[in-house]
Amino acid sequence: QVQLVESGGGYVHPGGSLRLSCVVSGRVFSIYDMAWYRRAPGKQRELVALISRGGSTNYEDSVKGRFTISRDNAKRTVYLQMNSLKPEDTAVYYCNVAADGGLGYVNYWGQGTQVTVSS
Repeated sequence: QVQLVESGGGYVHPGGSLRLSCVVSGRVFSIYDMAWYRRAPGKQRELVALISRGGSTNYEDSVKGRFTISRDNAKRTVYLQMNSLKPEDTAVYYCNVAADGGLGYVNYWGQGTQVTVSS
């Protein structure tokens, strides 16, 4: 059974930094795209950043230049380095991984981790 375990959320002042991590556990044959989404209060969930199996990245416009997504395939982990955080970055952040755990291509979700940016 494939599970995603997130860590690294918390409370930070504006301008601060946080690093989110998401580890893929369980039996996995292949991992494809890895991504971070977020859902702010009263808003729909949105894609924050995505990294392909080959390392190509895409970012939501408001985080470009501030956030960096990366992956360590050997550790089956995806990271989101968040710098220059703003109050509008406050949200629950979700890890999303496309993987083959024996059932073909499936999108898996983490449980979410809260990021709060406030003075």
